[in-house]
Amino acid sequence: MPLWYGGDYNPEQWPDDVQAEDVDLMRRAGVTMVTVGVFAWSWLEPAPGRYTFGGLDRALDRLAAGGVAVALATPTASPPPWFGLAHPEALPVTPDGVRLSHGSRDTYCVSAPAYRDAARRIAAALASRYAGHPALALWHVHNEYGTTCHCDLTAGAFRSWLRARYGDLDTLNDVWTTAFWGQRYTDWAQIRPPRATQYLPNPTQVLDFRRFTSDELLAAYAEQRDLLRAATPEVPVTTNYVLGGWVPVDHARWSREVDLVAIDHYPSDAGPAAEEETAFAADLARGWATHGTGTPDWLLMETAPNLIYTPGRMHTKEPGRMSRHSLAAVARGSRGAMYFQWRAPRGGAELFHSALVPHAGPDSRVFREAVTLGGQLTRIAEAVDGRVQAPVAIGYDEPSGWALQAPALPATGLDPWTEAQRAHRALWRRGITADVIGTLDGDLTAYPMLILAVHYLMSDAQAAALRTWVAAGGHLVVTYLSGVADRHGRIRTGGYPGALRDLLGVRVEEFHPVAAGSRVRLSTGDTGDLWSETVHCTGAEALASYAGGVLDGRPAITRHGYGAGVAWYVSTRLDEPGRDALLATVAAAAGVRPACSGLPPGVEAVRRVGADRSWLFLLNHTTTDHEVDADGVELLTGAAVSGRVRVPAGGAAVVRTAA
Repeated sequence: MPLWYGGDYNPEQWPDDVQAEDVDLMRRAGVTMVTVGVFAWSWLEPAPGRYTFGGLDRALDRLAAGGVAVALATPTASPPPWFGLAHPEALPVTPDGVRLSHGSRDTYCVSAPAYRDAARRIAAALASRYAGHPALALWHVHNEYGTTCHCDLTAGAFRSWLRARYGDLDTLNDVWTTAFWGQRYTDWAQIRPPRATQYLPNPTQVLDFRRFTSDELLAAYAEQRDLLRAATPEVPVTTNYVLGGWVPVDHARWSREVDLVAIDHYPSDAGPAAEEETAFAADLARGWATHGTGTPDWLLMETAPNLIYTPGRMHTKEPGRMSRHSLAAVARGSRGAMYFQWRAPRGGAELFHSALVPHAGPDSRVFREAVTLGGQLTRIAEAVDGRVQAPVAIGYDEPSGWALQAPALPATGLDPWTEAQRAHRALWRRGITADVIGTLDGDLTAYPMLILAVHYLMSDAQAAALRTWVAAGGHLVVTYLSGVADRHGRIRTGGYPGALRDLLGVRVEEFHPVAAGSRVRLSTGDTGDLWSETVHCTGAEALASYAGGVLDGRPAITRHGYGAGVAWYVSTRLDEPGRDALLATVAAAAGVRPACSGLPPGVEAVRRVGADRSWLFLLNHTTTDHEVDADGVELLTGAAVSGRVRVPAGGAAVVRTAA
């Protein structure tokens, strides 16, 4: 099966002669699939109930004739201008009570019946018309779910969600701790979405509203998915996840509802961190897929071909970087590499967005690299049969991140996303592959090592699962602020870290947030920032203590034997050398080894393993050629490899080896 390679294609923006050229260029580049129709609602339905599918018919027919498959999108992320005029109540309302107007994408309220009805109608019309089309390979529902609304329609839906979740007001009042500040509710009608208020909002109300929004968006997705599945049961259905702390979507939960996990990823750092971010996003997608769909396959649905969007500047990727990022995604389980977008637009809000065919046209470095990449993906397609070897898991809990966005916390900057990335970076630099997982409720037995990154919210069931896993021989690393609150955001009393005190063999009495720009010193010579704690050992041994200040001599890093396993606790945010050394120690104790030994700094290695052979992906992110131990066949060149393989500067090698 070929890898999927291509990107978002917008035939509605171009005349027929350009579309004909597009298909010829796609053949040259080795494009195998494009996403069509993401923002085409006003093109397909220019007036309520009047469909004009002729242009889409011609585009899909042309693509099918050219051998290009289609991920056909439902265009419901961008309602047409007529929709907002006909249904002003379906336009979104901000937390300040301001109703937004049409003029961009995502101007809808997902709880508005008129929007849901219109979305189902256009999805059903697409399903009916294109169910048997030879180009159709994948359904792409909506685009980057994440739009929020605080209107009265949303308020009614929120109350219904709360009734289903809690049953009665007494339970809700208890969970929300409404006795604080006299917020007790005596009628469901009194409850509204969190809006702008006099001072601090109720944090559990805000947390539940994020959960409600995730579930409401998921229900809207499922309505379209079910229509499409009924029409084409053999065609998989997905949507593209957008990443970021602002997104009110619990992707781990959603991953049980899609046929294929698909993500959009745009690195935000122009330096070496871009490669680290790329690997992290890939391992996160694979973790969601493994514990959601039940298969580790996922898809990089969108990324930028030749640009990195850093704050305030678009950085042009250096030659070869586009290919390395794409190969890194495939190495880590992606079914291919898709981009936003195929051809750069002449106007519109993103007229300078990256594209495989830039404004300069096909006579450009970017398109020539796209042609090269298409050939590379063809030559390594066999590796899709291999499963990524990932002996470590990193627990990343999105609702914990939402809870830690509340005001009035002991410090700012408390972010599971950042802490998970820091742990992942340490492993990445050692050539150790990790699944970044969003749930602790699944099967953890495949992982000898697990890292919990600021897992602030934790249920009793999750804590019990961790105890069982460690007792069976697991090696657990827990960072500060994990297990502190229950799933409702209520603090577990009796000492931190609440749900995990017995497992870790510690009791934390008091937090000592570290001032910005300051550091705490440890007895090992390492330092920490952001956070520190008064830690008491209640069975654990101290591996490092604080040195100086009010915590002088107090435990900072501890180790606790528990059954056949071991649990480590880290009460500060360690500097890179200290963090890297600790995780290396734990990895060695857990028997975790790199994908490839003797790896030069700056060379990334990932191994995919099949029934009788494996594929070693080597990505050289440096400006110097390197050699790495390997035997087999290098697929990009077809050369036999005996003992050592050369990985060119800024390039890659993919070696098929015996299992």
